[in-house]
Amino acid sequence: MSMAGRMLREARARAHLTQRQLAEKSGIPQETIARIERGRSDPRVNTLDRLLAACEFGLEVMPRLGIGVDRTQIVERLRYPLTERLAAAMDEDAHLVQWRRELRVAE
Repeated sequence: MSMAGRMLREARARAHLTQRQLAEKSGIPQETIARIERGRSDPRVNTLDRLLAACEFGLEVMPRLGIGVDRTQIVERLRYPLTERLAAAMDEDAHLVQWRRELRVAE
């Protein structure tokens, strides 16, 4: 399935619309919507935008996982021996637990 197909299917599901309902709302044939969702057709940007808008979503720039991620801290942490990485992770976890407790008290 194409990225456009996944985006459209997810938006339609979140909007609780059937393909037929989306077709009526957007003015785009249900058969076209089905082809896009199956990955058999790549829609033009304005068509995808129109379909997503009918689902009350929009086209936004979304970072892909692992792309554009600053890995400098990861690389730096991997230079340390395993025991030091484990100790640092446990320390960070203890700080996170404490932060959560403080957050609950503040609520």
